[in-house]
Amino acid sequence: MDLLQIIMIMAAALLLAIPTGKYLALAFSLEATKLDRYFEPVENFVYRLAGVDARLAMDWRTIARHFVWMIALFFIVGYAVLRLQGFLPLNPHGLAGIEPTLAFNTAVSFASHTEIQHYSGEVNFTNFTQMTFVLFLMFGPVATGMSIALPMLRGFTGQASLGNFHQDMVRTIVRVMLPLSFMLTLVLVSQGVPQTLVAKVPVQTLEGAHQTIAIGPVAVIESIKQVGSNGGGFFGVNAAHPYENPTIFTNLIHLLSMLLIPSSLVVMVGHMLHNRRQGWVLFGSLFAILGVMTVVLNGLEASGNPALAKAGLSQAMGNLEGKELRFGITQSALFTAITGATTTGAVNTMHDSLTPLGGMIPLLGILLNTVFGETGAGIVYVFLYLTLTVSISGLLVGRTPELFGKRIEDREMKMVIKEFILIVLLVLGSTMIALFNSAGLAGITNPGAHGYTQVLYEYASSAANNGSGFEGLADNTPFWNISTGIVMLLGRCLPLIVMLAVASSIYQKQSVPITSGTIKTDSVTFGVIFFATILVVGALAYFPFLAVGPITEWLQIR
Repeated sequence: MDLLQIIMIMAAALLLAIPTGKYLALAFSLEATKLDRYFEPVENFVYRLAGVDARLAMDWRTIARHFVWMIALFFIVGYAVLRLQGFLPLNPHGLAGIEPTLAFNTAVSFASHTEIQHYSGEVNFTNFTQMTFVLFLMFGPVATGMSIALPMLRGFTGQASLGNFHQDMVRTIVRVMLPLSFMLTLVLVSQGVPQTLVAKVPVQTLEGAHQTIAIGPVAVIESIKQVGSNGGGFFGVNAAHPYENPTIFTNLIHLLSMLLIPSSLVVMVGHMLHNRRQGWVLFGSLFAILGVMTVVLNGLEASGNPALAKAGLSQAMGNLEGKELRFGITQSALFTAITGATTTGAVNTMHDSLTPLGGMIPLLGILLNTVFGETGAGIVYVFLYLTLTVSISGLLVGRTPELFGKRIEDREMKMVIKEFILIVLLVLGSTMIALFNSAGLAGITNPGAHGYTQVLYEYASSAANNGSGFEGLADNTPFWNISTGIVMLLGRCLPLIVMLAVASSIYQKQSVPITSGTIKTDSVTFGVIFFATILVVGALAYFPFLAVGPITEWLQIR
Protein backbone atom coordinates (compact mmCIF):
# COMPACT_ATOMS: atom_id res chain seq x y z
CA MET A 1 0.00 0.00 0.00
CA ASP A 2 2.85 2.38 0.83
CA LEU A 3 4.57 1.68 -2.47
CA LEU A 4 1.28 2.19 -4.33
CA GLN A 5 0.89 5.66 -2.79
CA ILE A 6 4.41 6.61 -3.84
CA ILE A 7 3.93 5.30 -7.39
CA MET A 8 0.60 7.09 -7.86
CA ILE A 9 1.92 10.45 -6.69
CA MET A 10 5.08 10.11 -8.77
CA ALA A 11 2.97 9.19 -11.80
CA ALA A 12 0.77 12.25 -11.25
CA ALA A 13 3.88 14.47 -11.06
CA LEU A 14 5.15 12.95 -14.30
CA LEU A 15 1.86 13.55 -16.11
CA LEU A 16 1.73 17.18 -14.94
CA ALA A 17 5.32 17.83 -16.07
CA ILE A 18 4.54 16.98 -19.71
CA PRO A 19 2.09 19.83 -20.51
CA THR A 20 3.75 22.23 -18.06
CA GLY A 21 7.16 21.77 -19.69
CA LYS A 22 5.64 22.56 -23.08
CA TYR A 23 3.88 25.61 -21.65
CA LEU A 24 7.10 26.92 -20.10
CA ALA A 25 8.90 26.55 -23.43
CA LEU A 26 6.21 28.74 -25.03
CA ALA A 27 6.07 31.20 -22.14
CA PHE A 28 9.81 31.94 -22.25
CA SER A 29 10.41 31.61 -26.00
CA LEU A 30 12.33 34.47 -27.62
CA GLU A 31 10.13 34.06 -30.69
CA ALA A 32 6.54 35.27 -30.99
CA THR A 33 4.02 32.74 -29.65
CA LYS A 34 0.26 32.56 -29.21
CA LEU A 35 0.68 33.41 -25.52
CA ASP A 36 1.88 36.92 -26.34
CA ARG A 37 -1.56 38.23 -27.25
CA TYR A 38 -2.85 37.37 -23.76
CA PHE A 39 0.06 38.49 -21.61
CA GLU A 40 1.96 41.19 -23.52
CA PRO A 41 -0.47 44.05 -22.68
CA VAL A 42 0.15 43.50 -18.96
CA GLU A 43 3.88 42.96 -19.44
CA ASN A 44 4.29 46.08 -21.62
CA PHE A 45 2.55 48.13 -18.94
CA VAL A 46 5.07 46.86 -16.37
CA TYR A 47 8.00 47.65 -18.69
CA ARG A 48 6.75 51.21 -19.24
CA LEU A 49 6.17 51.67 -15.51
CA ALA A 50 9.71 50.46 -14.74
CA GLY A 51 11.26 52.36 -17.65
CA VAL A 52 13.09 49.36 -19.12
CA ASP A 53 13.50 48.03 -22.66
CA ALA A 54 12.64 44.33 -22.59
CA ARG A 55 13.56 43.86 -26.26
CA LEU A 56 17.26 44.54 -25.68
CA ALA A 57 19.42 41.38 -25.63
CA MET A 58 21.85 41.35 -22.70
CA ASP A 59 25.24 39.71 -22.20
CA TRP A 60 25.91 37.59 -19.13
CA ARG A 61 27.67 40.34 -17.19
CA THR A 62 24.70 42.69 -17.56
CA ILE A 63 22.28 39.95 -16.51
CA ALA A 64 24.45 39.10 -13.48
CA ARG A 65 24.70 42.77 -12.49
CA HIS A 66 20.90 43.21 -12.59
CA PHE A 67 20.53 39.98 -10.61
CA VAL A 68 22.75 41.28 -7.79
CA TRP A 69 21.04 44.69 -7.80
CA MET A 70 17.64 43.05 -7.50
CA ILE A 71 18.73 40.93 -4.54
CA ALA A 72 20.06 44.09 -2.85
CA LEU A 73 16.75 45.89 -3.49
CA PHE A 74 14.74 43.00 -2.08
CA PHE A 75 16.94 42.96 1.02
CA ILE A 76 16.69 46.70 1.67
CA VAL A 77 12.89 46.79 1.29
CA GLY A 78 12.44 43.63 3.33
CA TYR A 79 14.69 44.76 6.16
CA ALA A 80 12.89 48.10 6.35
CA VAL A 81 9.44 46.46 6.57
CA LEU A 82 10.59 44.07 9.30
CA ARG A 83 12.20 46.73 11.42
CA LEU A 84 9.31 49.21 11.01
CA GLN A 85 6.34 46.84 11.18
CA GLY A 86 5.34 48.28 14.57
CA PHE A 87 4.53 51.59 12.86
CA LEU A 88 2.84 50.09 9.80
CA PRO A 89 -0.87 49.27 9.35
CA LEU A 90 -2.70 45.92 9.76
CA ASN A 91 -1.08 45.28 13.11
CA PRO A 92 -4.02 44.18 15.31
CA HIS A 93 -1.79 42.54 17.95
CA GLY A 94 0.42 45.62 18.32
CA LEU A 95 3.61 43.77 17.40
CA ALA A 96 6.91 45.65 17.55
CA GLY A 97 9.62 45.68 14.89
CA ILE A 98 11.84 42.63 14.46
CA GLU A 99 15.16 42.48 16.33
CA PRO A 100 18.06 43.67 14.05
CA THR A 101 19.96 40.40 13.58
CA LEU A 102 16.74 38.42 13.06
CA ALA A 103 15.55 41.08 10.62
CA PHE A 104 18.88 40.79 8.77
CA ASN A 105 18.64 37.01 8.58
CA THR A 106 15.00 37.01 7.50
CA ALA A 107 15.46 39.75 4.89
CA VAL A 108 18.48 37.92 3.42
CA SER A 109 16.56 34.65 3.61
CA PHE A 110 13.68 35.90 1.49
CA ALA A 111 15.81 38.02 -0.86
CA SER A 112 17.96 34.96 -1.63
CA HIS A 113 14.91 32.69 -2.13
CA THR A 114 15.80 30.62 0.93
CA GLU A 115 12.95 31.46 3.33
CA ILE A 116 14.67 29.83 6.28
CA GLN A 117 12.66 30.49 9.43
CA HIS A 118 14.38 31.61 12.61
CA TYR A 119 11.00 33.11 13.51
CA SER A 120 7.39 31.96 13.86
CA GLY A 121 5.17 33.74 11.37
CA GLU A 122 1.96 33.89 13.40
CA VAL A 123 3.85 35.18 16.46
CA ASN A 124 6.37 37.63 14.98
CA PHE A 125 4.72 39.03 11.82
CA THR A 126 1.78 41.34 11.34
CA ASN A 127 -0.74 40.83 8.53
CA PHE A 128 0.90 43.74 6.71
CA THR A 129 4.31 42.04 6.93
CA GLN A 130 2.85 38.73 5.79
CA MET A 131 1.19 40.32 2.73
CA THR A 132 3.93 42.76 1.70
CA PHE A 133 7.23 41.30 2.86
CA VAL A 134 6.48 37.54 2.81
CA LEU A 135 4.12 37.41 -0.15
CA PHE A 136 6.02 39.91 -2.32
CA LEU A 137 9.35 38.17 -1.67
CA MET A 138 7.87 34.80 -2.58
CA PHE A 139 7.30 36.09 -6.11
CA GLY A 140 10.30 38.35 -6.73
CA PRO A 141 13.26 36.06 -5.87
CA VAL A 142 11.67 33.18 -7.82
CA ALA A 143 11.69 35.45 -10.84
CA THR A 144 15.31 36.53 -10.30
CA GLY A 145 16.39 32.87 -10.12
CA MET A 146 14.57 32.14 -13.36
CA SER A 147 16.20 35.22 -14.89
CA ILE A 148 19.56 33.52 -14.40
CA ALA A 149 18.42 29.99 -15.25
CA LEU A 150 16.76 30.92 -18.56
CA PRO A 151 19.80 32.74 -20.05
CA MET A 152 21.96 29.84 -18.91
CA LEU A 153 19.68 27.37 -20.71
CA ARG A 154 19.69 29.53 -23.84
CA GLY A 155 23.48 29.62 -23.77
CA PHE A 156 23.82 25.86 -23.45
CA THR A 157 21.10 25.09 -26.02
CA GLY A 158 22.22 27.68 -28.61
CA GLN A 159 19.20 29.98 -28.77
CA ALA A 160 19.15 33.30 -30.65
CA SER A 161 20.46 35.22 -27.62
CA LEU A 162 20.75 34.97 -23.85
CA GLY A 163 17.62 37.07 -23.53
CA ASN A 164 16.73 40.01 -21.30
CA PHE A 165 16.76 39.95 -17.49
CA HIS A 166 13.68 42.16 -17.12
CA GLN A 167 11.65 40.23 -19.66
CA ASP A 168 12.40 36.89 -18.04
CA MET A 169 11.58 38.23 -14.59
CA VAL A 170 8.26 39.77 -15.61
CA ARG A 171 7.26 36.73 -17.67
CA THR A 172 7.99 34.43 -14.74
CA ILE A 173 5.59 36.35 -12.54
CA VAL A 174 2.89 37.20 -15.09
CA ARG A 175 2.84 34.03 -17.19
CA VAL A 176 3.65 31.39 -14.60
CA MET A 177 3.53 32.29 -10.92
CA LEU A 178 0.45 34.50 -10.77
CA PRO A 179 -1.88 32.16 -12.73
CA LEU A 180 -0.70 29.06 -10.87
CA SER A 181 -0.83 30.62 -7.41
CA PHE A 182 -4.29 32.10 -8.10
CA MET A 183 -5.70 28.68 -9.05
CA LEU A 184 -4.02 26.97 -6.12
CA THR A 185 -5.34 29.61 -3.71
CA LEU A 186 -8.91 28.86 -4.77
CA VAL A 187 -8.33 25.13 -4.32
CA LEU A 188 -6.81 25.60 -0.86
CA VAL A 189 -9.61 27.91 0.28
CA SER A 190 -12.15 25.31 -0.84
CA GLN A 191 -10.41 22.81 1.46
CA GLY A 192 -10.60 25.07 4.51
CA VAL A 193 -7.32 26.99 4.43
CA PRO A 194 -8.02 30.50 5.87
CA GLN A 195 -7.82 33.56 3.62
CA THR A 196 -8.80 36.55 5.73
CA LEU A 197 -7.54 39.72 7.38
CA VAL A 198 -9.05 38.69 10.70
CA ALA A 199 -6.15 38.35 13.10
CA LYS A 200 -7.44 35.72 15.52
CA VAL A 201 -10.35 33.46 16.35
CA PRO A 202 -11.39 32.69 19.95
CA VAL A 203 -12.41 29.06 20.48
CA GLN A 204 -13.47 26.87 23.37
CA THR A 205 -11.56 23.61 23.71
CA LEU A 206 -13.09 20.21 24.50
CA GLU A 207 -11.88 20.63 28.08
CA GLY A 208 -13.87 23.87 28.35
CA ALA A 209 -10.87 26.21 28.28
CA HIS A 210 -10.65 29.27 26.01
CA GLN A 211 -7.95 29.58 23.38
CA THR A 212 -7.03 32.11 20.70
CA ILE A 213 -5.99 30.75 17.28
CA ALA A 214 -4.08 33.00 14.87
CA ILE A 215 -5.31 33.17 11.28
CA GLY A 216 -4.75 35.50 8.33
CA PRO A 217 -4.07 35.46 4.57
CA VAL A 218 -2.82 31.88 4.74
CA ALA A 219 -4.07 30.38 1.46
CA VAL A 220 -2.44 32.91 -0.87
CA ILE A 221 0.92 32.54 0.92
CA GLU A 222 0.67 28.74 0.86
CA SER A 223 0.02 28.63 -2.87
CA ILE A 224 3.06 30.64 -3.96
CA LYS A 225 5.12 29.03 -1.18
CA GLN A 226 4.82 25.62 -2.76
CA VAL A 227 4.67 26.35 -6.48
CA GLY A 228 7.60 28.75 -6.19
CA SER A 229 9.81 26.51 -4.00
CA ASN A 230 9.41 28.93 -1.11
CA GLY A 231 9.67 27.42 2.34
CA GLY A 232 8.48 30.15 4.71
CA GLY A 233 5.01 29.24 5.95
CA PHE A 234 2.43 31.45 7.62
CA PHE A 235 2.73 29.33 10.76
CA GLY A 236 5.92 28.30 12.50
CA VAL A 237 5.22 24.58 12.13
CA ASN A 238 4.67 25.06 8.40
CA ALA A 239 2.66 22.44 6.48
CA ALA A 240 2.14 20.37 9.64
CA HIS A 241 -0.35 23.04 10.82
CA PRO A 242 -3.99 22.09 10.10
CA TYR A 243 -4.69 25.60 8.76
CA GLU A 244 -1.87 25.37 6.22
CA ASN A 245 -2.48 21.74 5.33
CA PRO A 246 -5.90 20.60 6.60
CA THR A 247 -6.64 17.46 4.54
CA ILE A 248 -4.98 14.59 2.72
CA PHE A 249 -6.03 16.30 -0.52
CA THR A 250 -4.21 19.52 0.37
CA ASN A 251 -1.16 17.43 1.26
CA LEU A 252 -1.31 15.96 -2.26
CA ILE A 253 -1.59 19.49 -3.68
CA HIS A 254 1.49 20.50 -1.69
CA LEU A 255 3.48 17.53 -2.99
CA LEU A 256 2.60 18.06 -6.65
CA SER A 257 3.07 21.84 -6.42
CA MET A 258 6.60 21.48 -5.09
CA LEU A 259 7.58 19.23 -7.99
CA LEU A 260 5.67 21.02 -10.75
CA ILE A 261 7.99 23.80 -11.99
CA PRO A 262 11.39 22.24 -11.14
CA SER A 263 10.55 18.99 -12.95
CA SER A 264 8.88 20.81 -15.85
CA LEU A 265 12.00 22.90 -16.46
CA VAL A 266 13.91 19.69 -17.20
CA VAL A 267 11.22 18.71 -19.72
CA MET A 268 11.47 22.21 -21.18
CA VAL A 269 15.13 21.55 -22.05
CA GLY A 270 13.99 18.96 -24.59
CA HIS A 271 11.64 21.46 -26.21
CA MET A 272 14.38 24.11 -26.39
CA LEU A 273 16.70 21.63 -28.12
CA HIS A 274 13.90 20.29 -30.35
CA ASN A 275 14.96 16.93 -28.94
CA ARG A 276 12.39 15.77 -26.41
CA ARG A 277 14.31 12.56 -25.84
CA GLN A 278 17.13 14.62 -24.34
CA GLY A 279 14.77 16.18 -21.83
CA TRP A 280 13.34 12.82 -20.84
CA VAL A 281 16.79 11.26 -20.35
CA LEU A 282 17.65 13.98 -17.84
CA PHE A 283 14.18 13.80 -16.30
CA GLY A 284 14.38 10.03 -15.92
CA SER A 285 17.73 10.15 -14.13
CA LEU A 286 16.58 12.79 -11.65
CA PHE A 287 13.22 11.11 -11.17
CA ALA A 288 14.98 7.82 -10.41
CA ILE A 289 17.07 9.48 -7.67
CA LEU A 290 13.93 11.03 -6.15
CA GLY A 291 12.20 7.66 -6.26
CA VAL A 292 15.10 5.96 -4.49
CA MET A 293 15.19 8.71 -1.85
CA THR A 294 11.47 8.35 -1.17
CA VAL A 295 11.39 4.55 -0.99
CA VAL A 296 14.47 4.38 1.25
CA LEU A 297 13.17 7.11 3.57
CA ASN A 298 9.76 5.46 3.82
CA GLY A 299 11.37 2.11 4.63
CA LEU A 300 13.62 3.61 7.30
CA GLU A 301 10.77 5.41 9.06
CA ALA A 302 8.42 2.43 8.77
CA SER A 303 11.05 0.25 10.48
CA GLY A 304 10.91 2.40 13.58
CA ASN A 305 13.53 3.83 15.88
CA PRO A 306 15.74 1.22 17.62
CA ALA A 307 16.40 3.61 20.51
CA LEU A 308 12.67 3.89 21.24
CA ALA A 309 12.24 0.15 20.88
CA LYS A 310 14.96 -0.37 23.51
CA ALA A 311 13.05 2.00 25.82
CA GLY A 312 10.05 -0.32 25.58
CA LEU A 313 7.99 1.74 23.13
CA SER A 314 6.29 -0.23 20.37
CA GLN A 315 7.55 0.53 16.88
CA ALA A 316 5.02 -1.71 15.12
CA MET A 317 3.56 1.35 13.35
CA GLY A 318 6.98 2.82 12.58
CA ASN A 319 8.68 5.94 13.86
CA LEU A 320 5.72 8.31 14.43
CA GLU A 321 7.67 10.78 16.55
CA GLY A 322 7.40 14.30 15.10
CA LYS A 323 4.88 13.31 12.42
CA GLU A 324 1.29 14.38 11.81
CA LEU A 325 -0.87 11.30 12.41
CA ARG A 326 -3.26 12.61 9.75
CA PHE A 327 -0.61 11.87 7.12
CA GLY A 328 1.24 8.90 8.59
CA ILE A 329 4.61 7.50 7.57
CA THR A 330 4.31 7.42 3.77
CA GLN A 331 2.86 10.89 3.22
CA SER A 332 5.44 12.30 5.62
CA ALA A 333 8.25 10.46 3.82
CA LEU A 334 7.06 11.72 0.43
CA PHE A 335 6.87 15.30 1.69
CA THR A 336 10.30 15.10 3.32
CA ALA A 337 12.01 13.57 0.29
CA ILE A 338 10.43 16.05 -2.13
CA THR A 339 11.19 19.10 0.01
CA GLY A 340 14.83 17.98 0.18
CA ALA A 341 15.02 17.17 -3.52
CA THR A 342 13.35 20.36 -4.75
CA THR A 343 14.97 22.50 -2.02
CA THR A 344 11.54 23.95 -1.26
CA GLY A 345 11.98 24.04 2.50
CA ALA A 346 8.34 23.37 3.37
CA VAL A 347 7.85 20.59 5.91
CA ASN A 348 4.94 18.56 7.27
CA THR A 349 7.03 16.63 9.78
CA MET A 350 9.82 17.41 12.23
CA HIS A 351 13.07 16.43 10.50
CA ASP A 352 14.84 16.44 13.86
CA SER A 353 12.66 13.46 14.87
CA LEU A 354 13.46 11.30 11.86
CA THR A 355 15.60 8.23 12.31
CA PRO A 356 19.31 9.06 11.79
CA LEU A 357 19.51 7.64 8.28
CA GLY A 358 16.01 8.94 7.55
CA GLY A 359 17.20 12.45 8.39
CA MET A 360 20.19 11.92 6.12
CA ILE A 361 17.91 11.54 3.05
CA PRO A 362 16.61 15.14 2.88
CA LEU A 363 20.05 16.36 3.97
CA LEU A 364 21.64 14.53 1.05
CA GLY A 365 19.02 15.97 -1.33
CA ILE A 366 19.86 19.46 -0.10
CA LEU A 367 23.60 18.89 -0.41
CA LEU A 368 23.25 17.59 -3.99
CA ASN A 369 20.80 20.42 -4.81
CA THR A 370 20.25 18.93 -8.26
CA VAL A 371 17.41 16.39 -7.91
CA PHE A 372 15.25 18.90 -9.79
CA GLY A 373 16.18 21.53 -7.18
CA GLU A 374 14.30 24.76 -6.55
CA THR A 375 12.31 26.70 -9.13
CA GLY A 376 14.92 28.35 -11.35
CA ALA A 377 18.19 27.72 -9.56
CA GLY A 378 17.69 23.95 -9.52
CA ILE A 379 18.18 23.62 -13.27
CA VAL A 380 21.46 25.52 -12.89
CA TYR A 381 22.79 22.78 -10.63
CA VAL A 382 21.44 20.13 -13.01
CA PHE A 383 23.64 21.61 -15.74
CA LEU A 384 26.60 21.78 -13.37
CA TYR A 385 26.40 18.00 -12.91
CA LEU A 386 25.57 17.53 -16.60
CA THR A 387 28.78 19.33 -17.53
CA LEU A 388 30.74 17.16 -15.09
CA THR A 389 29.14 14.04 -16.57
CA VAL A 390 30.08 15.02 -20.12
CA SER A 391 33.63 15.76 -19.02
CA ILE A 392 34.01 12.42 -17.22
CA SER A 393 32.52 10.58 -20.20
CA GLY A 394 34.93 12.35 -22.54
CA LEU A 395 37.91 11.36 -20.41
CA LEU A 396 36.79 7.72 -20.43
CA VAL A 397 36.79 7.56 -24.24
CA GLY A 398 39.68 9.95 -24.82
CA ARG A 399 37.69 12.76 -26.52
CA THR A 400 37.19 16.44 -25.88
CA PRO A 401 33.81 16.57 -24.13
CA GLU A 402 30.89 17.96 -26.12
CA LEU A 403 27.45 19.03 -24.97
CA PHE A 404 24.64 19.80 -27.43
CA GLY A 405 27.11 20.27 -30.27
CA LYS A 406 29.50 22.58 -28.38
CA ARG A 407 32.89 21.63 -26.96
CA ILE A 408 33.46 21.88 -23.22
CA GLU A 409 37.09 22.96 -22.93
CA ASP A 410 39.56 23.81 -20.18
CA ARG A 411 38.15 27.23 -19.36
CA GLU A 412 34.62 25.98 -18.80
CA MET A 413 35.68 22.90 -16.86
CA LYS A 414 37.92 24.91 -14.54
CA MET A 415 35.00 27.20 -13.71
CA VAL A 416 32.64 24.27 -13.10
CA ILE A 417 35.12 22.39 -10.89
CA LYS A 418 36.00 25.52 -8.92
CA GLU A 419 32.31 26.19 -8.38
CA PHE A 420 31.70 22.63 -7.20
CA ILE A 421 34.58 22.89 -4.72
CA LEU A 422 33.39 26.32 -3.59
CA ILE A 423 29.89 24.99 -2.81
CA VAL A 424 31.33 22.12 -0.77
CA LEU A 425 33.65 24.44 1.13
CA LEU A 426 30.85 26.92 1.81
CA VAL A 427 28.80 24.25 3.60
CA LEU A 428 31.59 22.37 5.34
CA GLY A 429 33.70 25.43 6.17
CA SER A 430 30.83 27.23 7.89
CA THR A 431 29.95 24.02 9.76
CA MET A 432 33.50 23.78 11.10
CA ILE A 433 33.50 27.43 12.17
CA ALA A 434 30.29 26.88 14.15
CA LEU A 435 31.64 23.74 15.81
CA PHE A 436 34.84 25.51 16.91
CA ASN A 437 33.00 28.59 18.16
CA SER A 438 31.36 28.92 21.58
CA ALA A 439 28.46 30.93 20.11
CA GLY A 440 27.85 28.20 17.57
CA LEU A 441 28.08 25.40 20.12
CA ALA A 442 25.59 27.20 22.35
CA GLY A 443 22.87 26.63 19.77
CA ILE A 444 23.24 22.83 19.75
CA THR A 445 20.50 21.24 21.87
CA ASN A 446 21.54 17.61 21.37
CA PRO A 447 25.01 16.29 22.25
CA GLY A 448 27.13 14.15 19.99
CA ALA A 449 26.44 13.11 16.42
CA HIS A 450 22.85 14.38 16.35
CA GLY A 451 23.93 17.88 17.36
CA TYR A 452 26.57 17.81 14.64
CA THR A 453 23.88 16.89 12.08
CA GLN A 454 21.78 19.83 13.24
CA VAL A 455 24.64 22.21 12.42
CA LEU A 456 25.47 20.58 9.07
CA TYR A 457 21.81 20.63 8.05
CA GLU A 458 21.44 24.31 8.96
CA TYR A 459 24.33 25.43 6.77
CA ALA A 460 23.48 23.02 3.95
CA SER A 461 19.94 24.40 3.91
CA SER A 462 21.31 27.96 3.88
CA ALA A 463 23.89 27.39 1.13
CA ALA A 464 21.43 25.52 -1.09
CA ASN A 465 18.72 28.14 -0.45
CA ASN A 466 16.46 25.37 0.82
CA GLY A 467 15.07 26.94 3.97
CA SER A 468 13.99 23.84 5.87
CA GLY A 469 15.47 23.29 9.31
CA PHE A 470 16.45 20.20 11.24
CA GLU A 471 14.91 22.12 14.13
CA GLY A 472 16.09 21.45 17.64
CA LEU A 473 18.82 24.01 16.91
CA ALA A 474 18.55 27.23 18.93
CA ASP A 475 19.21 29.35 15.84
CA ASN A 476 17.62 32.71 16.69
CA THR A 477 20.83 34.19 18.07
CA PRO A 478 23.17 36.84 16.63
CA PHE A 479 25.77 34.21 15.63
CA TRP A 480 23.35 31.96 13.77
CA ASN A 481 21.35 34.83 12.26
CA ILE A 482 24.42 36.56 10.84
CA SER A 483 26.44 33.48 9.81
CA THR A 484 23.57 31.75 8.00
CA GLY A 485 22.64 35.07 6.39
CA ILE A 486 26.12 35.37 4.87
CA VAL A 487 26.04 31.74 3.69
CA MET A 488 22.63 32.28 2.09
CA LEU A 489 23.88 35.27 0.10
CA LEU A 490 27.02 33.49 -1.12
CA GLY A 491 25.07 30.33 -1.90
CA ARG A 492 22.62 32.32 -3.98
CA CYS A 493 24.93 34.55 -5.98
CA LEU A 494 28.15 32.67 -6.70
CA PRO A 495 26.90 29.36 -8.19
CA LEU A 496 24.27 30.97 -10.42
CA ILE A 497 26.57 33.66 -11.78
CA VAL A 498 29.44 31.21 -12.44
CA MET A 499 27.19 28.82 -14.39
CA LEU A 500 25.79 31.77 -16.37
CA ALA A 501 29.38 32.69 -17.30
CA VAL A 502 30.02 29.07 -18.35
CA ALA A 503 26.90 29.07 -20.52
CA SER A 504 27.91 32.36 -22.13
CA SER A 505 31.35 30.98 -22.96
CA ILE A 506 29.80 27.90 -24.58
CA TYR A 507 27.22 30.02 -26.40
CA GLN A 508 29.95 31.92 -28.25
CA LYS A 509 31.55 28.76 -29.65
CA GLN A 510 31.00 27.30 -33.07
CA SER A 511 29.01 24.08 -33.29
CA VAL A 512 31.02 20.97 -34.03
CA PRO A 513 29.76 18.23 -36.38
CA ILE A 514 28.38 15.06 -34.90
CA THR A 515 30.58 12.03 -35.67
CA SER A 516 30.61 8.36 -34.76
CA GLY A 517 32.74 9.23 -31.74
CA THR A 518 30.37 11.86 -30.38
CA ILE A 519 28.89 10.90 -27.00
CA LYS A 520 25.11 10.80 -27.34
CA THR A 521 23.64 12.62 -24.38
CA ASP A 522 20.10 11.58 -25.24
CA SER A 523 20.69 7.86 -24.72
CA VAL A 524 19.68 5.67 -21.82
CA THR A 525 23.35 4.82 -21.26
CA PHE A 526 24.19 8.47 -20.76
CA GLY A 527 21.22 8.79 -18.40
CA VAL A 528 22.68 6.02 -16.26
CA ILE A 529 26.10 7.75 -16.26
CA PHE A 530 24.42 11.04 -15.30
CA PHE A 531 22.60 9.27 -12.45
CA ALA A 532 25.88 7.72 -11.24
CA THR A 533 27.83 10.98 -11.51
CA ILE A 534 25.37 12.81 -9.28
CA LEU A 535 25.52 10.10 -6.63
CA VAL A 536 29.23 9.28 -6.83
CA VAL A 537 30.72 12.76 -7.32
CA GLY A 538 28.12 14.64 -5.29
CA ALA A 539 27.53 12.23 -2.45
CA LEU A 540 31.17 11.24 -1.97
CA ALA A 541 32.17 14.88 -1.57
CA TYR A 542 30.05 15.01 1.59
CA PHE A 543 30.33 11.38 2.73
CA PRO A 544 33.01 11.95 5.43
CA PHE A 545 30.81 14.58 7.06
CA LEU A 546 27.68 12.44 6.77
CA ALA A 547 29.66 9.61 8.38
CA VAL A 548 30.43 11.81 11.41
CA GLY A 549 26.78 12.82 11.78
CA PRO A 550 23.79 10.64 10.82
CA ILE A 551 25.74 7.45 10.07
CA THR A 552 27.54 7.55 13.42
CA GLU A 553 24.28 8.25 15.24
CA TRP A 554 22.62 5.31 13.47
CA LEU A 555 25.42 3.00 14.62
CA GLN A 556 25.17 4.34 18.18
CA ILE A 557 21.44 3.80 18.62
CA ARG A 558 21.74 0.23 17.35
